[in-house]
Amino acid sequence: MNKIITLFALLITVALKVQAQDSSQGVDASNPTNLYTQINTQLEYTSNEDGCNLYGFRGNIQYTFNPNNLVLAELPVLYHDAMSSFGLSDVRVRYFSVVHRVMTPEKFSVIAPFVDVTLPTGSFEDGLGRSSFVLSAGAIYGFALSEKVLLFPGLSVVHITKPITDLIPESIKFSSTGLVAQANASISFNDSWFLFVNPTVTVLNTEGNWSDIWSGEFNLNHMIVPNKLKANIGYFPNFTNEINTVRIGATFFL
Repeated sequence: MNKIITLFALLITVALKVQAQDSSQGVDASNPTNLYTQINTQLEYTSNEDGCNLYGFRGNIQYTFNPNNLVLAELPVLYHDAMSSFGLSDVRVRYFSVVHRVMTPEKFSVIAPFVDVTLPTGSFEDGLGRSSFVLSAGAIYGFALSEKVLLFPGLSVVHITKPITDLIPESIKFSSTGLVAQANASISFNDSWFLFVNPTVTVLNTEGNWSDIWSGEFNLNHMIVPNKLKANIGYFPNFTNEINTVRIGATFFL
């Protein structure tokens, strides 16, 4: 784990040396298809229906090669209170690209495909990871409902591999494949405050059995220093599995 943390610290150092964004254009983070090099830091708390809780830190680096292409690397470090365990959870890597963009006073239209991979780096035995790879690919389409409300519905295919831990017998290890549909909305109150609301449904097929998972995101953001610093507080419920996550953090635009 020390090697991974050292690598993440090195990535932060490199990102800090990246030339800052052109402040004359300004940072508009209320549009999630506006891509910026940034560092996100978040404190996190998750409660489960079984009474187990997770506390910790989730950090990610987003690097833009150009205004239309972004890569993200996310590293969560968590504490599981029931297991009294602390360590690295599952690392996530994401590639996001804008292939179509029209932003004029008369029309707003964006198409952005993405690829998302979650690695089973967290310990399943310690309650810090799921012991499966999660592979996802899809696209979102952005359009304006009004001057203050932007919609970004999306659809993706997801595949969850068989668990790799020896704690689960091979006879009950299964992979799952399905679809994820989201209906993300960005609501701007003014130049400094905006809210993301993102109801999501995941439909999975596991050995011929279908299941659905309903979840969501309510994420309030405040731009503290224009073009440089943003704060946020978010609530991420999993309604189906009765898992609730709260995150509070800050974003540094580079």
